[in-house]
Amino acid sequence: MSDLHPTIASVTQRVIDRSRDSRQAYLDLIRREADNQPERSQVSCSNLAHAFAGALEDQHALKTNAGPNIGVVTAYNDMLSAHQPYGRYPERLKIYAREVGATAQVAGGTPAMCDGVTQGERGMELSLFSRDVIALSTGVALSHAMYDGMLLLGICDKIVPGLLMGALRFGHLPAVFVPSGPMPSGVSNREKQRVRQLYAEGKATRRELLDSELGSYHSPGTCTFYGTANSNQMMMEMMGLHVPGAAFVQPGTKLRQAFDRAAVHRVTAMGKHGNDYRPLGECVDEKAVINAAIGLLATGGSTNHAIHIPAFARAAGVQIDWTDLSELSSVVPLLARVYPNGSGDVNHFHDAGGMGYVIGELLDAGLAHGDVIGVAEERGLASYGREPWLDDDRLDWRDIDGSGDTEMLRPASDPFQPDGGMKLVTGNLGRACFKSSAVDKSRWTVEAPCRVFQDQHDVLAAFKAGELDRDVVVVMRFQGPRANGMPELHSLTPPLGVLQDRGYKVALVTDGRMSGASGKVPAAIHCSPEALGGGPLSLLQDGDVVKLCAGTGELSTTADLSDRTPAPDPAPDMGTGRELFAMFRHLADEAERGGSAMLASAGL
Repeated sequence: MSDLHPTIASVTQRVIDRSRDSRQAYLDLIRREADNQPERSQVSCSNLAHAFAGALEDQHALKTNAGPNIGVVTAYNDMLSAHQPYGRYPERLKIYAREVGATAQVAGGTPAMCDGVTQGERGMELSLFSRDVIALSTGVALSHAMYDGMLLLGICDKIVPGLLMGALRFGHLPAVFVPSGPMPSGVSNREKQRVRQLYAEGKATRRELLDSELGSYHSPGTCTFYGTANSNQMMMEMMGLHVPGAAFVQPGTKLRQAFDRAAVHRVTAMGKHGNDYRPLGECVDEKAVINAAIGLLATGGSTNHAIHIPAFARAAGVQIDWTDLSELSSVVPLLARVYPNGSGDVNHFHDAGGMGYVIGELLDAGLAHGDVIGVAEERGLASYGREPWLDDDRLDWRDIDGSGDTEMLRPASDPFQPDGGMKLVTGNLGRACFKSSAVDKSRWTVEAPCRVFQDQHDVLAAFKAGELDRDVVVVMRFQGPRANGMPELHSLTPPLGVLQDRGYKVALVTDGRMSGASGKVPAAIHCSPEALGGGPLSLLQDGDVVKLCAGTGELSTTADLSDRTPAPDPAPDMGTGRELFAMFRHLADEAERGGSAMLASAGL
């Protein structure tokens, strides 16, 4: 293992210094919580009876306080393919707990919406705030003070960050995240993208499009492209919150079940009454947060994590911003090309060496913190730099002998590109993120008259009418957290991609989000401050020349905005439950701080 890269060391120290007071306040909180949590034997018998009444097979063990009791927080539903396997997990986890003298109870469930189902629909405006709801639901689940550890069952976009944010407020307890793995590969991602663009051009029927999509999303498990859900799993490995190697093993396999058993056994071993106490709040420190960012950059992960990392870091008293991410990106090389940044999916990535290879390369090059605490039996990140396998049905790990596919995974000494491809762009239009790793370098700079929109369906209508057949910067405003919940605008990718393929210089500038599955078209996303309330995007008019450049980090307009009146703030739309989230929109802070109403209102 090489010495830590000086830029990573300096960014980490800056985050530590910036976070000193908030981090200490957080550690004080979880230590008080650990001291104040009563032993179950001292809790009122009436309270205990309520808690144990439904646990028929474990009542005796619970009554006699025979061992640790593990709280399971599950985001199960069978509308999300990634979460469908969790339906049968509780009974299995209880069996695994009994093997080591422990018990397990489902402490509670959280909502789990699918961004893939709501893309381009009204329900997407609930997506970002579902993260706060998940965190709150996790808090409710764990509020019963009956648990000695946590097993957190979630995979997809807002669900893992939400589970982590909620669980960190109970950070005196140990925790392990338990993924269920990706579905097998289906129709190739390039073929899926091809049919989508043909449909956008009117050259494919709706039936052909649906058949293509069903060929990609076809069975239980995580979607196989490298979007936000799979980036979540990568980050949990980089932070040491999985059993090592658990991220991308498919559901229903013996290896997957071995990981589930190991997760239960590990969380039981890390309780405060044992000799290996590892509370979640101490595992998620500044170095673990930096590692999450490094993994995101090294693998070309989802841009959504430019919002989620600051949010879950704040829940642990750690303050990180886009300047930190951009500086890390300048020295962390891109080691992986997984669709949409390459042709292969996460199954191909895993088969080529996956997270074990990436982590081993980063550690050997001094590009990650090896001294995070983690949940592996051997403390530190080194355990995550190996390949999992079954040795006579026993979970074990072995060394990885190089990349199995250099078109997908490359060593740190010969990366796909020397930087992580997450650029901060700034100027008189604010601060925004640009995922350069997904965009051909020849398209990093676009300077063109803009066309301003406030509804993504209007963009599609203008495209179909031929109004965008030119060099154009599409400005999609009033899409920030306080305006409408900051929906993803992934449905804009096919038409803008068509324009780009026709030879036009095209870019997107928005205070909304783009999916982790988006790419190809240059985009300045998460623009802060958002348009609502008079942000710079609210001052733009059709025809203003806008420049976006990933090379120089510029987001600006040549128009004089000083004397302009902001476009009026739109009234929030009603229906699809959006009115129920008015409080969240009102209280949310800027995207760079995580776009969270819950954290903002709590003063965190």
